[in-house]
Amino acid sequence: MTSMVADLAVYTVVHQPRRLKLPAQPIPRGATPEEIAHCLFDERMNERYFRKVAQYSYYPAAQMFLDLCAGMKLSIGFSLSFIRQAMSWDGALLDLFRELVAHENVELIGVEPYHSFLFLLDMPAFVNSMQDMVQDLEGIFGKRPVVTDTTEMCMSASLYDALDVAGFRGALMDGRPWVMGWRESTHLYRNGDDGPYALPIEGKRTRRSVRKAGELREARGSSPFLLTRHLELSDDVGYRFSNRSWDGYPLYANTYADWIAHTWGDMLLLGWDFETFGEHHRQDSGIFDFMRALPGELKQRNVDTYTASEIIERQQAQAHYLPLPVYPTTWAGSGGMEFFLGNEAQKNILHLMGEVYGMAQLTGNTDLIDLAIWLSQSDNLHLIQWYGRSGPEAEVSAYFTPAEWWSLGPNRVIHEQQQVYINALHAMQPYVPARLWRQPEKKTSRRKEAVLVN
Repeated sequence: MTSMVADLAVYTVVHQPRRLKLPAQPIPRGATPEEIAHCLFDERMNERYFRKVAQYSYYPAAQMFLDLCAGMKLSIGFSLSFIRQAMSWDGALLDLFRELVAHENVELIGVEPYHSFLFLLDMPAFVNSMQDMVQDLEGIFGKRPVVTDTTEMCMSASLYDALDVAGFRGALMDGRPWVMGWRESTHLYRNGDDGPYALPIEGKRTRRSVRKAGELREARGSSPFLLTRHLELSDDVGYRFSNRSWDGYPLYANTYADWIAHTWGDMLLLGWDFETFGEHHRQDSGIFDFMRALPGELKQRNVDTYTASEIIERQQAQAHYLPLPVYPTTWAGSGGMEFFLGNEAQKNILHLMGEVYGMAQLTGNTDLIDLAIWLSQSDNLHLIQWYGRSGPEAEVSAYFTPAEWWSLGPNRVIHEQQQVYINALHAMQPYVPARLWRQPEKKTSRRKEAVLVN
């Protein structure tokens, strides 16, 4: 029989976007992939923001969690976008995170590496990218992730199957009411195998479909388990903690521990951006003191913390079936893709993302394909959610939009962002093999013309 929650998992994800360079920079004809990247991305701005967040959030919060892990278990994920920046600009910070991940009470979660919407453009490539991410994170941190988090915690029926093909033991998703229906987010779920459409179909398995899945799958005998993030309790800290107009303000650790302990269910997942601590809520809000007091308050109420994998092991025998939508759910905004595709500017950018990715694939150039995936970062849609809108979601989007962009004015921000993709598309066209093959013929023709003229 279900009782009050006693099993708690705490998850946090570390990410920094690779921001675009606005106004759009012209790309010289015949530019190399490296030169194209220099024109597309504002690395100087990225470094400035990285160092700011590192000072106020990454360093103090990483040290805080390192101290807390003596009595609390933690699951943490990192985007390749963040890791790339840390490797370039702050190796000491990356070492601190390595120390945190190495702790016996910390589990490394596998995060979509580019924080991209690649799954909207090319699902097989998404599967391969997620499998490669596992190898990369193991090389960086020395732990192999078996539970995953997609970009913006997106989940759908096809995404779930992609993660199953990739071989993951479990996945995280947001417990949005429109997805959960009458179900509570305080139970463990699955979508595959035992659902209403499960049939004993025999089929050939291609090498590609199992390329690396066996390395991840181990002895897994089921489809991935789903841990659904508790929306209200997560957002009480993630969004509302420093909101003085919130009726729960100020939130103290003993009150929050009471809310958790008196929540009905088998388990509970709290999910936060890592930047919640020190960036979204500054140190003078009391967020660090709150977190340092929380483990003791939970212990007094017989609530134990576990990693995501441990929750799966403890709860798998009573996992329930959860139907998943075709339209992805997310933890952003009101929980649907309209946060990223709700205005015409966003829809245009998604279209351009597809155009650039398709062109890069036509070239077959791995460096250009890599650039196209960077250009499909969800942040590039998140940062223009405010266009033509007002209200709390628009305010969140505007907060994350680089301050330097606002001098352009709203309409020009949109125009210049679109131009970045158009410039990238044109810069990649000369790399299409058919065009490359014709280059020697053109040069020979020009030489003949020059001889005739002379």
